Amino acid sequence: MSAIILGWDPARWDRWNYAAVGEEVAVTGLHLEPWTVSRSVAAGTDVWLLLLGDHGPGLIGHGVVLSAATDSADITMQVAFDALLPLGDQVSADVLRETAPGAAWDTAGFAGTVLAPGDEQAVRALWAEHGPPQGTDPTQPVPGTYPESAVARVTANRYERDPEARRASIAHRGTNCAACGFSFELAYGEIGADFIHVHHVVPASQLGNGYLLDPLTDLVPLCANCHAMAHHRVSSPRSEAELRHLIAAAGYLRGNTVTPEELEAQRAAREILGH
Repeated sequence: MSAIILGWDPARWDRWNYAAVGEEVAVTGLHLEPWTVSRSVAAGTDVWLLLLGDHGPGLIGHGVVLSAATDSADITMQVAFDALLPLGDQVSADVLRETAPGAAWDTAGFAGTVLAPGDEQAVRALWAEHGPPQGTDPTQPVPGTYPESAVARVTANRYERDPEARRASIAHRGTNCAACGFSFELAYGEIGADFIHVHHVVPASQLGNGYLLDPLTDLVPLCANCHAMAHHRVSSPRSEAELRHLIAAAGYLRGNTVTPEELEAQRAAREILGH
């Protein structure tokens, strides 16, 4: 199947804090949620979240199936939600029926309903128009907060903020920083789970109209510090290998504070070795 509709009625299923989940997706680009369905669903299947109940039906979110496991008659799949609208901003039933009249908007349930390929393309176009806008980088100052001369800017291109590309990169490389190994989850616990920046390694000068992004090779996970250093004072971003070399040359020891004496000992050792 190409896509599946998951119905969600807040009055009948409120296991998650939807507002908090929406904020998590807005900041990190991803929220993982187990979901039980009554049909076989392949990994990679698109998921459209349909708000039901008093305020529905209304299209309110998108995700993708990461994995699915069978438990007796039910199938529990892991859904990575990458875009969620606030409650009240869902795409209305009238718009959905007009855009994709063949879809089962009024009968879709929690256990999942298949969305036909033709309707799926129409819904995807609708979501591109009415879905969440591309967010700003949360590490950057809010415009107008400081005088222009006081703001140091870090350039991040649109590929680094593409939710689908980000999801593919993290699935391939994980959420540890590729340069320094930092893990937000290990450092901050549950709130840091699945949080990491992604860095686009292709220089901006090569991003012509014919450029096609390969998230498995063109994007790498970096912590906020390494991401900033990848772009700092250079026109072409530094690679993860360059960042690792800079970290090593500076004498950084993960999890420790390096004293001036230790740095001097390392410098003397490099001189002896002829480095």
